Amino acid sequence: MTQQLDPITIEVVRNKLEGIANEMQMTLFHSSFSPIVREGLDASASLFTIDGETLAQAVAIPIHLATLIPVVKRIIQEFPLDTMRDGDVYMMNDPYLGGTHLPDIGIVMPIFCQGELIAFSGSMTHHQDIGGMTAGSVPTNATEIFQEGLRLPPLQLRSGSEMNESIVKIMRLNSRIPDVFIGDIHAQISACTIGLNRLKDLSEKFSASLLRMIFSDLLDRSERMTRDALLAIPEGTYRYVDYNDNDGIELDKRIRIEVAVTIKDGQFHCDFTGSNPQVRGPFNVVPSGSMAAAYFASRVITGSDIPTNGGCFRPVSLHLPAGSIVNPSEPAPVNARTATIKRITGVILGALRQVAPETIGADAAGEMLLLSFGGHTRDGKAFVVGELIAGGSGAGHDGDGVDVIETDATNCMNLPVEALESDAPIRVHQSALQIDSGGAGQQRGGLGIVREYEILEGEVSFTHRGERHYCAASGANGGSSGAMAQTIITRATGAKEIVPSKLVTTLFKGDRILIKTAGGGGYGDAGLRQRQSLEADIRNGKVSEEAGATLYAPNSSGNLAGSVDS
Repeated sequence: MTQQLDPITIEVVRNKLEGIANEMQMTLFHSSFSPIVREGLDASASLFTIDGETLAQAVAIPIHLATLIPVVKRIIQEFPLDTMRDGDVYMMNDPYLGGTHLPDIGIVMPIFCQGELIAFSGSMTHHQDIGGMTAGSVPTNATEIFQEGLRLPPLQLRSGSEMNESIVKIMRLNSRIPDVFIGDIHAQISACTIGLNRLKDLSEKFSASLLRMIFSDLLDRSERMTRDALLAIPEGTYRYVDYNDNDGIELDKRIRIEVAVTIKDGQFHCDFTGSNPQVRGPFNVVPSGSMAAAYFASRVITGSDIPTNGGCFRPVSLHLPAGSIVNPSEPAPVNARTATIKRITGVILGALRQVAPETIGADAAGEMLLLSFGGHTRDGKAFVVGELIAGGSGAGHDGDGVDVIETDATNCMNLPVEALESDAPIRVHQSALQIDSGGAGQQRGGLGIVREYEILEGEVSFTHRGERHYCAASGANGGSSGAMAQTIITRATGAKEIVPSKLVTTLFKGDRILIKTAGGGGYGDAGLRQRQSLEADIRNGKVSEEAGATLYAPNSSGNLAGSVDS
């Protein structure tokens, strides 16, 4: 039957599906109430087959796009296909039933064409506040999931056109900013409705049975291409280890992430034996998070010419030791799992660098610094605002790292200063690149950022979830590590507090927070850096004259690439 399909029609449909997913994504951004989605872009959308495999993805957040897969499958398990009707809407966020962490709520909608269920549309949004012990629902000092916010099993939020108002009331009652919370839920429903309507339009040109055949062919083709790409990579087992700073509870205890990646017979297997046992704090990752990291890394190594869908993920398997940080036992807290997923992604890529050094560069900062501010304005209105701040990417064999950019399994943006200041009584005093933060090398690592905030009024709940304060991003092929992160709180009294990577505290009028995110690792011998590149770095304030004269000094062969006239 597949041989009868017209390849041009298949390609037209594939591009249409990807366009639908991206239109769903833009609907999320344009319809959401919270700045973390409107400006931070912390939301994602996908289409799925009726078996729960990814059909098409928006250009969005790899963690969301992958963790939506077990969400859809769990909803199918809880609500059989033959019970679903046009207009139904389902939701869930429970990490131990297939979700990722509580702020990320999945919304799923069945799509019927010509009376037949042919697909699902799905969206996932990071909600700014869903309750729990701190504003923003990301307490770095949580020791069990019950402290992290509202926990939702698979639920039917809407039956046909009728919303379940009881569920809506429960959600509103558990958020510090209920109007924003429910507004973002409706934005997710709107995004899914776009997917539904566009697929119905497509079914007017192609029958439901033909569309199902095309969907199957698309997934099978991506699977074949992925396996062929893996077969072209030298077989072997490749290992790597890196660390997170701490778990938010035991602040002097580093968290080990270890992986052995085996590529053999067109298969991609990640074994996390040797990784840290599950921790007391909220940096544990349920299996869907490790799966997201592995899916992302497999796409990096197999190439962007392969259309991304569920077929790409079929050759990927994982071993996640029970009771470990990558497979914790309930009710371990998990709200800060992004920091660990980023490190998991980094170690997989670090392992693969051994076999693909031209594709994978030095370690990235792998830091998505989360700052959460919550309180009340002078007129008594509640606010909760989150910041997502990046460090530098690692340098590659043929280019410098990128300054202040989200890498690997995240793809968010920091808030513009104006958006933050308009939503909270906070002033941003500076936002600049951190000089000398990129690791030295023939290719320089990307720089981190410096930001300084001042609290203008009231008592403000403050959560700081950082990384790379104690464990720098490693260089590659002789390159130096990137600079480590640092955050200092200067109280209105003048007293200074160094943040040990994780912190939950209260800020008061006049308090200031100075944050410096980490830089990416350098690549190659710094003494071999081209003179004009180093001069440009010094001129642009990316490298100091002192670092230029010392870290980039001429090497033993007499190469003068690193010498600079002051």
